Amino acid sequence: MMLCGSMDGSECYEYFVYMRFVSALSAISVVSMLLTASTPASADPVPAASSLKWELKPTGSAARFRGLAPVNRDVVWAAGTLGTVLRTLDGGRSWQNVSPPNVADLQFRDVEAFDARNALILSIGEGSASRVYRTEDGGHTWTETFRSDEPTSFYDCMSFFDRKHGLAMSDPVGGKFRVISTDDGGRTWRVLPSDGMPDALPGEAAFAASGQCLVTSGGRDVWLSSGSAARSRIFHSRDRGHTWTVTDTPIPAVDPTKGVFAMAFRTPRQGIAVGGDFRAGEASPQAAALTRDGGATWLAASTPPREFRSGVSWLPGLPTGAIAVGPTGSDVTLSSGRSWQRFDGGSFDTVSCTGDLACWASGEQGRIARLTLGHGSD
Repeated sequence: MMLCGSMDGSECYEYFVYMRFVSALSAISVVSMLLTASTPASADPVPAASSLKWELKPTGSAARFRGLAPVNRDVVWAAGTLGTVLRTLDGGRSWQNVSPPNVADLQFRDVEAFDARNALILSIGEGSASRVYRTEDGGHTWTETFRSDEPTSFYDCMSFFDRKHGLAMSDPVGGKFRVISTDDGGRTWRVLPSDGMPDALPGEAAFAASGQCLVTSGGRDVWLSSGSAARSRIFHSRDRGHTWTVTDTPIPAVDPTKGVFAMAFRTPRQGIAVGGDFRAGEASPQAAALTRDGGATWLAASTPPREFRSGVSWLPGLPTGAIAVGPTGSDVTLSSGRSWQRFDGGSFDTVSCTGDLACWASGEQGRIARLTLGHGSD
């Protein structure tokens, strides 16, 4: 019987690489868990991350891409500074500039993509600089579907439950985080009532660093993260943003540069948060936390990343595996966020993995990369 069935040569090769990746990561996970079980909690983590590395996919752009939306291992959208939006249909071998016209003064910090043709992008900034654009033809044309008319608003992140239902959030307006909602795939938006939103702390805000300060899991659960205040907090809604609860996290805040920058939820109960202090050279001694109860409580990671991290994503196929990235490097956990180990020293702002085991990261100077097996760097 043929190994790849009816697949052609290139498909067979991709399948072989995919299965090798799954097998290697699974082996790393098993070995790591066995060794961790017999290693004192105070010991250094097992060097199991050396099999992972980022393979850069040259984009020809100098934009900083904080918005990233891989659909699968071939189709990826990225959004960034100077109004730049890129798309690849061949796994990063080539990139198309599909930016909207006349938006070079905008910073796109989030992108949500459903397939190769349908995507939405969010620009950040005070008042009318916060906008949402939508395309249905792969970026050939864009339609502006939202522009904030509140001068004090500053939209940070956007997230979707499915192809129709999604939310975007702004820093506090009138003392509460503001949330807008769509039920038609982003064609129209409405501001949700703030009655069910807890009051914001003095100075509290979200971070538009990776498109991951607002995340969803399942059909109704959504979380919103914050910092810049006396405490870093995570808000949770079980009804698509109408009512919220809020919980403190162990990730330090206090300063405007500190707090929770990104979250990822594998299920409505199992989540990870990362952050710290984004100032270069500043210490981030507790840059990660985890929850097993949907965010009702957050536990500090026993061995957190050593530095600030702005993006996080669960590894598909590994129930306890996730990756975090930041300007100073990347870390992997094989223990659901309890212990992290650095495997790469390159600069990235955000990371996202797809169901077919393709993990992508993006950041400054047009850097976009896909995770591969190889020798890690530090």
